[in-house]
Amino acid sequence: MGARGYRLEIGDARAAPAPPVAAILCRWQIGRAIMAGPVPQIALTKDRAALVAALDAGASDAVVVPVDPDELAARVDVRVRRHAATPLTVGALTLDPVARTAIRAGTQIALVPREFALLRYLAESHGRFVPRSELLEQVWGLRFDPGTNVVAVHISNLRAKLDRPFPTALIEGRKGLGYRLIAD
Repeated sequence: MGARGYRLEIGDARAAPAPPVAAILCRWQIGRAIMAGPVPQIALTKDRAALVAALDAGASDAVVVPVDPDELAARVDVRVRRHAATPLTVGALTLDPVARTAIRAGTQIALVPREFALLRYLAESHGRFVPRSELLEQVWGLRFDPGTNVVAVHISNLRAKLDRPFPTALIEGRKGLGYRLIAD
């Protein structure tokens, strides 16, 4: 699921999901109702009979486990698109989390999934310097420093696509503080 920009996080089923939750995966048992909400819920079931019952109970989707991770990620993508998150705008930059597109001043910017995930996280935190360690955790799902320059490389790629063709830069970096997205 990481290749599509998702990471799995275990949370409390009774608590409201904190943004930016794309979908909720829940172990489902027959007899349990699923409440509709702003975040799609995908039921993980043990067999086909339970799958049908989960859909009847209100799940956005359901799968029988074990499930192929690529199939699950594709199902999450479909549900997220149907729940249509609102576009994020920072200055002349607009990110559409459903279509996974970035447009700056009317020009579409071609991004690979990890670049989009990084840019989206910076946009959600715009104006604030985001430390490298936070980017590693939130975008790459790493709770440790791998000792590589993966963040710097992706920031450089984003700058080449997002900043260089335009008169002003949107991505600012400060040694010791991290990176931030600023409105132009």
